[in-house]
Amino acid sequence: MTARHPRSRRLAAAAGISAVALALGACSSAAGAADGEESREITIAAVPGWDDGNAVTELWHAVLEDEGYDVTIEYVDIATTFLGLSAGDYDLYLGSWLPVTHEDYLAQFGDDIETVGVWNSDARNVIAVNADAPVDSLADLAAHADAFGNRIVGTEAGAGLTRLTQDEVIPTYGLEGMEFITSSSAAMLAELDGAMVSGEDIAVTLWQPHWAYGEYDLKNLEDPEGAFGDAEEITILARTGLAEDLPEVQGWLSDFTMDLDRLSGLQAALFVDNPSGEYEERIATWIEGNRDWVDGLTA
Repeated sequence: MTARHPRSRRLAAAAGISAVALALGACSSAAGAADGEESREITIAAVPGWDDGNAVTELWHAVLEDEGYDVTIEYVDIATTFLGLSAGDYDLYLGSWLPVTHEDYLAQFGDDIETVGVWNSDARNVIAVNADAPVDSLADLAAHADAFGNRIVGTEAGAGLTRLTQDEVIPTYGLEGMEFITSSSAAMLAELDGAMVSGEDIAVTLWQPHWAYGEYDLKNLEDPEGAFGDAEEITILARTGLAEDLPEVQGWLSDFTMDLDRLSGLQAALFVDNPSGEYEERIATWIEGNRDWVDGLTA
């Protein structure tokens, strides 16, 4: 099998981001403002390696700072994200997948979290393989497990995608004989990159939208039993009281939508060929190239 070289790599940046769990109990940004004065400080939670939500987070970071807000992005794991939102330690999370992927977290913490809006309704969880792999459907994966080293390479243990794969996909398609490896999105992407360069078959848990589809020749395995569920909604969540404390921001975000084509361009601009993991100049360049659309976000 011939090697499949990607056009570029953005793995060093992903590997260099660690999930930092904050000591919860800090005051929310709004609580730091004087009585009757609207806070200009906003803290947004983001999950390392989850680049659909992270791309939009970087976009709104720049947009809100241009509007005079002081924005901090905290990279934490998904469990800490929901816990922190419910405790008021984060103001926003822009990358929740509902109704399935994060349903367990919302069931646990949802009474203290508010939904701001849905910005994309075409997100999907999948198992992806190299395009020339000898299988096209999850229904046939078990019979071809040897081609993939009897492995499915996953992401974080606490991810909703991981739960769906363990609880729904593996038992539905009789994949118990394959080792399901979980570690991190960065580790999964490193394995994917290595396999594509060496020409080996590989099966990974992945999601669309993701920049990897523009970098590698991949295909999604068909899911005839619907174990992953239907398309999901990428949803903005907020701490309780955000609408009262930051009504301008809440209004902008509640109206925000972004289609897959524009999102793919944003992801590529931020994450491809960017080993430094620095986004300020890249997002500024992308905004200038999309100025009319970006100006409409706060009109």
